[in-house]
Amino acid sequence: MADPDRTRVFDGVGVALVTLFDHDQSVDVAATADLAVRLVDAGVRAVLVAGSTGEASALEAHERRSLVGAVRRRVPDEVPVIAGTGAPSARQAARLTAEAFDAGADAALVLSPPRAADPRPYYAAVADAVGEVPLLAYHFPVVSAPGIAVDVLGDLPVVGVKDSSGDPGRLLEALTTFDGDLYVGSSAILTQAGALGATGAILALANSHPEDCIAAFGGDPAAQLRLAPHHLAMAPFPRGIKAQVASRWGTGTVARLH
Repeated sequence: MADPDRTRVFDGVGVALVTLFDHDQSVDVAATADLAVRLVDAGVRAVLVAGSTGEASALEAHERRSLVGAVRRRVPDEVPVIAGTGAPSARQAARLTAEAFDAGADAALVLSPPRAADPRPYYAAVADAVGEVPLLAYHFPVVSAPGIAVDVLGDLPVVGVKDSSGDPGRLLEALTTFDGDLYVGSSAILTQAGALGATGAILALANSHPEDCIAAFGGDPAAQLRLAPHHLAMAPFPRGIKAQVASRWGTGTVARLH
Protein backbone atom coordinates (compact mmCIF):
# COMPACT_ATOMS: atom_id res chain seq x y z
CA MET A 1 0.00 0.00 0.00
CA ALA A 2 2.86 2.33 -0.76
CA ASP A 3 1.92 5.92 -1.57
CA PRO A 4 3.57 6.99 -4.85
CA ASP A 5 3.59 10.62 -3.67
CA ARG A 6 5.46 9.95 -0.42
CA THR A 7 9.02 11.05 0.27
CA ARG A 8 11.52 8.22 0.06
CA VAL A 9 13.41 7.27 3.18
CA PHE A 10 16.64 7.49 1.16
CA ASP A 11 18.24 6.65 -2.17
CA GLY A 12 21.54 4.84 -2.66
CA VAL A 13 23.59 2.79 -0.22
CA GLY A 14 22.94 2.68 3.50
CA VAL A 15 24.77 0.71 6.15
CA ALA A 16 23.36 -2.01 8.40
CA LEU A 17 25.46 -0.84 11.32
CA VAL A 18 27.26 -3.30 13.56
CA THR A 19 26.85 -2.78 17.30
CA LEU A 20 30.17 -2.41 19.09
CA PHE A 21 30.66 -3.90 22.55
CA ASP A 22 33.19 -3.44 25.33
CA HIS A 23 35.25 -6.41 26.56
CA ASP A 24 32.53 -7.21 29.12
CA GLN A 25 29.93 -7.28 26.30
CA SER A 26 28.29 -4.04 27.38
CA VAL A 27 27.18 -1.86 24.47
CA ASP A 28 29.73 0.77 23.50
CA VAL A 29 27.26 3.41 22.43
CA ALA A 30 29.86 6.11 21.79
CA ALA A 31 32.06 3.87 19.63
CA THR A 32 29.06 2.67 17.62
CA ALA A 33 27.98 6.26 16.97
CA ASP A 34 31.57 7.17 16.04
CA LEU A 35 31.55 4.38 13.45
CA ALA A 36 28.28 5.67 12.03
CA VAL A 37 29.85 9.11 11.57
CA ARG A 38 32.86 7.61 9.78
CA LEU A 39 30.62 5.69 7.41
CA VAL A 40 28.50 8.74 6.63
CA ASP A 41 31.71 10.63 5.90
CA ALA A 42 32.63 7.77 3.54
CA GLY A 43 29.39 8.28 1.62
CA VAL A 44 26.64 6.06 3.04
CA ARG A 45 23.21 7.65 2.72
CA ALA A 46 21.43 6.10 5.72
CA VAL A 47 22.24 4.25 8.93
CA LEU A 48 20.29 1.22 10.13
CA VAL A 49 20.68 0.74 13.89
CA ALA A 50 19.81 -2.50 15.70
CA GLY A 51 19.16 -4.56 12.62
CA SER A 52 20.20 -8.17 12.25
CA THR A 53 23.81 -7.09 11.56
CA GLY A 54 23.63 -5.05 14.76
CA GLU A 55 22.85 -8.21 16.76
CA ALA A 56 19.40 -6.86 17.55
CA SER A 57 18.20 -10.14 19.05
CA ALA A 58 20.85 -9.77 21.77
CA LEU A 59 20.03 -6.15 22.65
CA GLU A 60 17.86 -4.96 25.51
CA ALA A 61 15.13 -2.42 24.75
CA HIS A 62 16.98 0.37 26.58
CA GLU A 63 20.16 -0.42 24.63
CA ARG A 64 18.29 -0.08 21.36
CA ARG A 65 16.94 3.30 22.44
CA SER A 66 20.38 4.51 23.50
CA LEU A 67 21.94 3.47 20.20
CA VAL A 68 19.23 5.10 18.10
CA GLY A 69 19.44 8.34 20.08
CA ALA A 70 23.23 8.51 19.99
CA VAL A 71 23.47 7.86 16.26
CA ARG A 72 20.68 10.35 15.52
CA ARG A 73 22.52 13.04 17.50
CA ARG A 74 25.84 12.39 15.76
CA VAL A 75 25.02 12.01 12.08
CA PRO A 76 23.81 14.94 9.94
CA ASP A 77 20.10 15.69 9.92
CA GLU A 78 19.78 14.84 6.24
CA VAL A 79 21.00 11.26 6.84
CA PRO A 80 18.06 9.14 8.00
CA VAL A 81 18.48 6.85 10.98
CA ILE A 82 16.46 3.67 10.57
CA ALA A 83 15.76 1.42 13.54
CA GLY A 84 15.38 -2.33 13.31
CA THR A 85 12.20 -3.20 15.19
CA GLY A 86 11.10 -6.67 14.11
CA ALA A 87 10.05 -9.16 16.78
CA PRO A 88 8.35 -12.55 17.05
CA SER A 89 5.00 -10.97 17.94
CA ALA A 90 3.15 -7.94 16.61
CA ARG A 91 2.81 -6.63 20.17
CA GLN A 92 6.57 -6.66 20.67
CA ALA A 93 7.28 -5.15 17.27
CA ALA A 94 4.75 -2.37 17.82
CA ARG A 95 6.35 -1.46 21.16
CA LEU A 96 9.87 -1.52 19.76
CA THR A 97 8.80 0.60 16.79
CA ALA A 98 7.10 3.22 18.96
CA GLU A 99 10.13 3.40 21.24
CA ALA A 100 12.46 3.76 18.27
CA PHE A 101 10.58 6.77 16.95
CA ASP A 102 10.51 8.28 20.45
CA ALA A 103 14.30 7.88 20.54
CA GLY A 104 14.71 9.80 17.27
CA ALA A 105 14.49 7.25 14.46
CA ASP A 106 13.34 8.56 11.09
CA ALA A 107 12.03 5.21 9.87
CA ALA A 108 11.73 1.62 11.07
CA LEU A 109 12.75 -1.63 9.41
CA VAL A 110 10.40 -4.36 10.62
CA LEU A 111 11.53 -7.96 10.14
CA SER A 112 8.72 -10.32 9.21
CA PRO A 113 7.59 -12.64 12.03
CA PRO A 114 8.83 -16.23 12.17
CA ARG A 115 6.58 -19.04 10.95
CA ALA A 116 3.91 -16.61 9.73
CA ALA A 117 2.34 -17.77 6.48
CA ASP A 118 0.49 -14.44 6.23
CA PRO A 119 2.43 -11.45 7.65
CA ARG A 120 -0.27 -8.91 6.82
CA PRO A 121 -1.94 -8.84 10.27
CA TYR A 122 1.47 -8.38 11.90
CA TYR A 123 2.37 -5.35 9.79
CA ALA A 124 -1.12 -3.91 10.15
CA ALA A 125 -0.81 -4.07 13.94
CA VAL A 126 2.56 -2.32 13.89
CA ALA A 127 1.30 0.41 11.57
CA ASP A 128 -1.83 0.94 13.67
CA ALA A 129 0.30 1.35 16.79
CA VAL A 130 2.63 4.02 15.42
CA GLY A 131 0.52 6.04 12.99
CA GLU A 132 1.83 7.93 9.99
CA VAL A 133 5.53 7.08 10.14
CA PRO A 134 7.70 5.42 7.47
CA LEU A 135 7.88 1.65 7.81
CA LEU A 136 9.99 -0.69 5.72
CA ALA A 137 9.20 -4.39 5.62
CA TYR A 138 12.14 -6.76 5.92
CA HIS A 139 12.37 -10.04 4.00
CA PHE A 140 15.20 -12.20 5.35
CA PRO A 141 14.02 -15.82 5.32
CA VAL A 142 17.36 -17.21 6.52
CA VAL A 143 16.81 -15.36 9.80
CA SER A 144 13.00 -15.39 10.01
CA ALA A 145 11.35 -17.92 7.72
CA PRO A 146 9.32 -17.95 5.59
CA GLY A 147 9.64 -14.22 4.96
CA ILE A 148 7.29 -12.21 2.76
CA ALA A 149 5.94 -13.42 -0.57
CA VAL A 150 6.36 -10.86 -3.34
CA ASP A 151 2.65 -10.85 -4.12
CA VAL A 152 1.93 -9.83 -0.51
CA LEU A 153 4.22 -6.77 -0.47
CA GLY A 154 1.64 -4.50 -2.07
CA ASP A 155 -0.85 -5.26 0.70
CA LEU A 156 1.44 -4.14 3.52
CA PRO A 157 1.21 -0.65 5.13
CA VAL A 158 4.84 0.11 4.32
CA VAL A 159 6.71 2.51 2.04
CA GLY A 160 9.18 -0.11 0.92
CA VAL A 161 11.02 -3.33 1.63
CA LYS A 162 14.53 -4.51 2.34
CA ASP A 163 15.12 -7.85 0.64
CA SER A 164 18.14 -9.75 1.96
CA SER A 165 17.42 -12.98 0.10
CA GLY A 166 20.07 -12.27 -2.54
CA ASP A 167 17.76 -13.91 -5.09
CA PRO A 168 18.07 -12.28 -8.55
CA GLY A 169 14.80 -13.81 -9.71
CA ARG A 170 12.93 -12.41 -6.74
CA LEU A 171 14.58 -9.03 -7.39
CA LEU A 172 13.18 -9.00 -10.92
CA GLU A 173 9.73 -10.03 -9.72
CA ALA A 174 9.63 -7.36 -7.02
CA LEU A 175 10.85 -4.61 -9.33
CA THR A 176 8.13 -5.38 -11.85
CA THR A 177 5.20 -5.89 -9.44
CA PHE A 178 5.80 -3.81 -6.29
CA ASP A 179 5.24 -0.04 -6.32
CA GLY A 180 7.14 0.70 -3.12
CA ASP A 181 10.83 1.32 -2.65
CA LEU A 182 13.12 -1.69 -2.88
CA TYR A 183 16.38 -1.95 -0.99
CA VAL A 184 18.59 -5.00 -1.44
CA GLY A 185 20.43 -6.43 1.52
CA SER A 186 22.90 -8.64 -0.30
CA SER A 187 26.21 -7.20 -1.47
CA ALA A 188 26.40 -9.95 -4.11
CA ILE A 189 23.84 -8.34 -6.44
CA LEU A 190 24.56 -4.63 -6.13
CA THR A 191 25.51 -3.90 -9.72
CA GLN A 192 22.45 -5.76 -10.98
CA ALA A 193 20.14 -4.05 -8.47
CA GLY A 194 21.39 -0.58 -9.32
CA ALA A 195 21.19 -1.15 -13.06
CA LEU A 196 17.63 -2.44 -12.82
CA GLY A 197 16.39 0.53 -10.82
CA ALA A 198 16.30 -0.62 -7.20
CA THR A 199 15.95 2.31 -4.81
CA GLY A 200 19.05 1.40 -2.86
CA ALA A 201 20.76 -1.07 -0.59
CA ILE A 202 21.16 -1.53 3.16
CA LEU A 203 24.33 -3.54 3.66
CA ALA A 204 26.43 -5.17 6.35
CA LEU A 205 29.50 -4.92 4.12
CA ALA A 206 29.11 -1.13 4.00
CA ASN A 207 30.57 -1.17 7.54
CA SER A 208 33.96 -2.14 6.18
CA HIS A 209 33.87 -1.39 2.44
CA PRO A 210 31.45 1.50 1.94
CA GLU A 211 33.23 2.94 -1.09
CA ASP A 212 33.10 -0.25 -3.13
CA CYS A 213 29.48 -0.90 -2.09
CA ILE A 214 28.55 2.56 -3.36
CA ALA A 215 30.53 2.11 -6.57
CA ALA A 216 29.07 -1.33 -7.26
CA PHE A 217 25.51 -0.09 -6.81
CA GLY A 218 26.38 2.78 -9.12
CA GLY A 219 27.28 0.34 -11.89
CA ASP A 220 30.99 -0.41 -11.44
CA PRO A 221 31.54 -4.12 -12.14
CA ALA A 222 35.14 -3.97 -10.91
CA ALA A 223 33.89 -2.80 -7.52
CA GLN A 224 31.35 -5.64 -7.46
CA LEU A 225 34.15 -8.13 -8.10
CA ARG A 226 36.35 -6.55 -5.43
CA LEU A 227 33.56 -7.07 -2.92
CA ALA A 228 33.23 -10.79 -3.71
CA PRO A 229 35.85 -12.16 -1.29
CA HIS A 230 34.69 -9.81 1.45
CA HIS A 231 31.08 -10.88 0.94
CA LEU A 232 32.11 -14.50 1.41
CA ALA A 233 34.22 -13.63 4.46
CA MET A 234 31.26 -12.18 6.39
CA ALA A 235 30.52 -15.67 7.67
CA PRO A 236 30.41 -16.89 10.35
CA PHE A 237 28.11 -14.17 11.65
CA PRO A 238 28.82 -11.88 13.38
CA ARG A 239 32.52 -12.63 13.78
CA GLY A 240 33.25 -12.40 10.07
CA ILE A 241 31.88 -8.91 9.51
CA LYS A 242 33.24 -7.64 12.83
CA ALA A 243 36.72 -8.81 11.87
CA GLN A 244 36.49 -6.86 8.61
CA VAL A 245 35.24 -3.74 10.40
CA ALA A 246 38.11 -4.03 12.90
CA SER A 247 40.62 -4.38 10.07
CA ARG A 248 39.32 -1.24 8.38
CA TRP A 249 38.58 1.01 11.34
CA GLY A 250 40.40 -0.46 14.34
CA THR A 251 37.19 -1.23 16.23
CA GLY A 252 36.66 -4.09 18.67
CA THR A 253 35.51 -7.56 17.65
CA VAL A 254 33.48 -8.49 20.73
CA ALA A 255 30.09 -9.98 19.91
CA ARG A 256 27.15 -11.22 21.94
CA LEU A 257 25.99 -13.70 19.32
CA HIS A 258 28.11 -16.72 18.51
